Amino acid sequence: SDATLAGMDLRALFLPEPRRRLPHARAWNVGARTVHLAATGVLLGGHFFGAEAGALLPWLYVAMASGAVMFAVELYSSLDYLAELGGLAVLLKLALLCVIPFAWSARVPILFAVVAVAGIGSHMSGKYRHYSLRHHRVMKD
Repeated sequence: SDATLAGMDLRALFLPEPRRRLPHARAWNVGARTVHLAATGVLLGGHFFGAEAGALLPWLYVAMASGAVMFAVELYSSLDYLAELGGLAVLLKLALLCVIPFAWSARVPILFAVVAVAGIGSHMSGKYRHYSLRHHRVMKD
């Protein structure tokens, strides 16, 4: 039998077919991406030029919040996003960021690697970005 949570089909909740559409998703994404680019630029530059951690902390929070908004917009449609190459790029960025507290002296090269993964992941052709390892096909037009 299908897993249910209070009578709700979990497959339909997390992997709906067709995928859900968030109203104004593009506007949310463009707005969050703009804020995210500014905040992450300040963070990378701050670490590169040795700014004090206290001065960078608000920018870290803004980067985290804006990144979470972009991630949530993608996940709202379906958790299948996590099996697409674009979603896997996001998970790789998060994994690299989680290494920083344990490799603090390497934070600048790690942050440059995160920027590289972000640039490649968000600008690769849709046939790659939306390719699903779960379904073995492109999931979006």
